[in-house]
Amino acid sequence: MKRTAILSLLLSVAFSSMAQSDQRLIVVTSDGVRWQDVFKGMDPAIASDKRFNQGDSAGLFERFGGSTAEERRKRLMPFTWGTMAAQGRIHGNRAFGNNVDVANPHWFSYPGYSELMTGQVDSTINTNDYPPNPYVNLLEYLNRMPNYRGKVAAFAAWDAFDRILNEKRAGFPVINGYDDVTTASKSPEMKLINEMLQDSYRPWGTVECHDVFTHHSAFTHIRQAKPKVLYVAYGDTDEFAHHAQYKFYIEAIRQFDEYLSDLWNWVQSQPEYKDKTTLLVTTDHGRGDLDKSQWTDHGRSVPDASQTWFMVIGPKVKPGGEIRTPGSYRTEQFAQPAASLMGLEFKPGHRVGEAIREVVKQ
Repeated sequence: MKRTAILSLLLSVAFSSMAQSDQRLIVVTSDGVRWQDVFKGMDPAIASDKRFNQGDSAGLFERFGGSTAEERRKRLMPFTWGTMAAQGRIHGNRAFGNNVDVANPHWFSYPGYSELMTGQVDSTINTNDYPPNPYVNLLEYLNRMPNYRGKVAAFAAWDAFDRILNEKRAGFPVINGYDDVTTASKSPEMKLINEMLQDSYRPWGTVECHDVFTHHSAFTHIRQAKPKVLYVAYGDTDEFAHHAQYKFYIEAIRQFDEYLSDLWNWVQSQPEYKDKTTLLVTTDHGRGDLDKSQWTDHGRSVPDASQTWFMVIGPKVKPGGEIRTPGSYRTEQFAQPAASLMGLEFKPGHRVGEAIREVVKQ
C-alpha cells in the first residue's frame, strides 16, 4: 500500500513538473518551399526560363546568383545559413542522403499540416476542404496544461487553419486569412494592421492574405501578449509557385528568411524568451524538380513532391548545422521532439510518429 502511495506521489510530482515547464516554442512554416531551394539556393535553370522569371532573369541572377550552391543559398537565406547553421540543425539535403518526407500519401497542404501538428497520418484526410480536424494537435495539447493555458496562439495566411487546428475545439485563437486581427489585441498597432489587411488587394480571393500581414500581426502579438507557444504559417511561396512566378517565389523565400531572423533575434533579446525558446521551421510538402516545369506543382502525380526539410534551434537542441549523414525522417515525427525540447511529452490519445531523438541534447 505504501509503495502504491509513493508511486502515485512520484507520478504526480513528475506530471506537475512537466506541466510547469517554462520552455517556449515557436513553430514556423512556409507553404511548399522546396528543399532544392533551401539547400542549393536559386535554381539557375528555372530563373533563366522566360516562362517563370517575369522578365527579370538578370535581376534574379544579380541578387541571388552564384557559382556554387553554397554561395547561392547564403544569398537567398542568410539567417538560415548563418545563425541556424551555426547554432542549430538543418535536415533534408538529399545530396547527402539526409532525406525528409511527408508520410501522408497525398502531398498537399491540409494533410501535410495535419501530419505536422498532430503527429498522425490519416489517409482519409485527402482534401484541402476537409472539415475540422478530428485529431488533437500539439498546440491544443499544450494549451490544456496549466502553465500554458491561454498562452498559445496561431497566425496563418491561409483560412483553412481554422479547420486544420480545429479552433473551436482547441480553445486557442487561430487568426488566419482575412480574420479581424484585433481579436488578438485591441492595441493601436493591431488596429492599424487590421485596417491595412481589410483594405489590401486580394490576389488570391478571400482565402489567403499576403504574408506581410500574417507576420506583423503575429510579431505584434508576441511582443505584446508574450505567448509561450506560437505558430506562424506563411503562404506566399506556394501561391507564387502555383502561378508560375519563380521571381516572386524566390523573393518570398528571401522575405521568409528575414521574418525568421526578426522572430529569433527578438526572442533572444527578451528575458522571458532568451535561452528558453525552441524555433522549429519546416514546410507542408515539396514540389517538382525532376521535370523542371513541374516546380509549380505538387500532389501525388508529381514524383518528388513528398520531399521536404526541417530546421531547429534552441537551448535544448543538439547543434549539428547542415546534417550530412544519411537518414530518413518523416513529418509525423516532428511533434514529439518539439514537445521533448520543452521538457514535455506529447500524448494526445492517438498514434504519434516516433520522435527524432538526435535533435535533443542528452
